[in-house]
Amino acid sequence: MMNRDRHRLLDAYLVAAARTGDGRAFEALVRRWQGRLSAHAWRLLGNHDQARDAVQEAWTEIARRLGRLQDEHAFPAWAFRIVSRRCARLVRSNQHTRAIGDAVAAAPSASAPEESFGGREIDRLRAAIRHLPPEQRAAIALFYFEDLSVAEVAVALDTPAGTIKTRLMHARRKLRAELEGNIPCET
Repeated sequence: MMNRDRHRLLDAYLVAAARTGDGRAFEALVRRWQGRLSAHAWRLLGNHDQARDAVQEAWTEIARRLGRLQDEHAFPAWAFRIVSRRCARLVRSNQHTRAIGDAVAAAPSASAPEESFGGREIDRLRAAIRHLPPEQRAAIALFYFEDLSVAEVAVALDTPAGTIKTRLMHARRKLRAELEGNIPCET
């Protein structure tokens, strides 16, 4: 109990000092809380990379809003809440991406590819598209199967046009590699 109280007092002191602009106090606060906040984010997300990103974004928000924190002793709950909200945003984003990916995978493909390919080739193309990450799969489907422009795909996916171009480029490379790698050599 005594040790816990000392830790809370130290945290409160670091928060108070960081609020006055003491950069070393903020760094010490980050060192003390980084592991706990990361573990919390990982428990919520189940993914180390996403947890790391969520905590990094949370620290940015904590640094921006620390001056508004009324009670230094409330820092732990406040910081966990910020991390939780960041994680919830990621979960919502992942659900949206998964829903788009599932819809693309379940949707019938346009007739144009089927007319230009034989049945076996179109099956291989569909399988290759299913192996793409959801974001790339959605961009490919909207661009090629739904005949949307890059700008329209960007609006549909609420993503910058440059990001859509990058996703399309990477998806094309992956599709080409998978399809060329599966084509039997003819002698």
